[in-house]
Amino acid sequence: MNDWSLSETYHSTAGEVRWNRLGNGPEAVVLLHGTPFSSFVWRGVARSFAPHFSVYVWDMPGYGVSEKRAGQDVSLDAQGLVFTELLTHWGLTDPHVVAHDFGGAVALRASLLHGAPYRRLALVDPVALAPWGSPFFRLVGANTSVFEQLPPAMHAALVREYVRSASHPGLAPDVAEQLVAPWLGEVGQPAFYRQIAQADQRYTDELDARFGDLRPPTLVCWGAEDRWIPVERGHELVGRLPKAELTVIPGAGHLVQEDAPAELAATLFAFLKGLS
Repeated sequence: MNDWSLSETYHSTAGEVRWNRLGNGPEAVVLLHGTPFSSFVWRGVARSFAPHFSVYVWDMPGYGVSEKRAGQDVSLDAQGLVFTELLTHWGLTDPHVVAHDFGGAVALRASLLHGAPYRRLALVDPVALAPWGSPFFRLVGANTSVFEQLPPAMHAALVREYVRSASHPGLAPDVAEQLVAPWLGEVGQPAFYRQIAQADQRYTDELDARFGDLRPPTLVCWGAEDRWIPVERGHELVGRLPKAELTVIPGAGHLVQEDAPAELAATLFAFLKGLS
């Protein structure tokens, strides 16, 4: 598990971003993670795509191995701007974009508000429609100042249970620990509550009137057993987007990448290659 690394650095307006590219195919695919995750969740898909695409993976500011600091802006607004900056930095003018959870809102904001062009867009259990966030996420968001005071051991236990709840069949212990690790310690613990405190629904509300302007063909994938954002939200989102289709993946929870990696990779590959 520890062979997943991001060797490149970009100094964005919201802090240092760590990223990497796998493969050297003629078409580019950019993978966006959600919260409280990192590019690590895309490792299987990224490696399976690498023989066919140039695959770009990155940890958003405030997440994974990217910079975390007090006072950092890690809001959806900031992340949408950073993603737009990165596309320019990478020289990508029409990449495929695949985005999970909070990353879905980042990709939508970059396209609809900042004009980022995509060839095709795939959204996996995205944060896009209100109300969003799991019950736990909303509880912490309403009481951040209380949760910030938890002793480190209690905080670690809480984050572990939260991350595990994103999977329907359950995460392998080493995978769970890899996902939890960025949120522990003197830097990680405050960063965990910082990103929740800045999760303002107005950043998705701003998109409501613009969904009809989305130009690329869009695939929405959803885990049938998602306990964080119910699959009904996927049906609603597809009804709001002009060129969208929905694929529901049975037996998968919110972390479809971990629960059904082969099925997700095959579904995404067929869509990006125009085979479905």
